[in-house]
Amino acid sequence: MDARGLSCPQPVIMTLNRIKEAKEGEIVVLVDTETARENVSRAARSKGWTVAEIQSEEEGYRLTLKKEG
Repeated sequence: MDARGLSCPQPVIMTLNRIKEAKEGEIVVLVDTETARENVSRAARSKGWTVAEIQSEEEGYRLTLKKEG
């Protein structure tokens, strides 16, 4: 899910909507600011998801969120 270029709270809202749809599994979120990275991570953890990996990229960050059923 590409949330680069969006200002908060849009990346968080997009992530929470995807979490609601997915219920479990893996979600990859792309963001372009540290604030979005932190806010998306916090929101995912609040819903019981794990931030399995955060990779720094040229255009921001790639967050891998996981939840097992």
